[in-house]
Amino acid sequence: MTTSLSAPNRLPWPPIIYLAAIAAGIVLLVVYPLPWIEGPLADILFAAGWLLAAAGAFIGLAAVRVMHKARTTIMPNRISEHLVTSGPFSFTRNPIYLCNTMITLGVGLIVGSIWFLLAGVVAAFVVQKVTIEREEKHLAARFGKKYRDYAARVRRWV
Repeated sequence: MTTSLSAPNRLPWPPIIYLAAIAAGIVLLVVYPLPWIEGPLADILFAAGWLLAAAGAFIGLAAVRVMHKARTTIMPNRISEHLVTSGPFSFTRNPIYLCNTMITLGVGLIVGSIWFLLAGVVAAFVVQKVTIEREEKHLAARFGKKYRDYAARVRRWV
């Protein structure tokens, strides 16, 4: 049961999950490489990968900066001190997880690996089930109506 004074998770799952997804992507790329798109479309996907990864990094850095300024933790296994709704949090409730997913997908496009794309999608799904849903309960218990109004206004991902 989540109370306003209990942490949403015991472990910081998201970094572990995304690192496992990246490791799985690397191993599968080496052990069982899948065919990739050839020609000009491959170049476009390569460039799109860099843009996606850079945008993800920008969103993540902006989110960390806003959370630091609000004096609340970025650790998903710690109690939130303040509800942050500005900066990237004004268009997604989970900008850091969105950042991690975008970077993983971007790397997939850069290296031309379907495995990384699949790993990014699976990691996002697992993070939502293992972390986000627990964090949402924690934030609702901690901040009540203020969080529920925010959640009704801003989407979970994008």
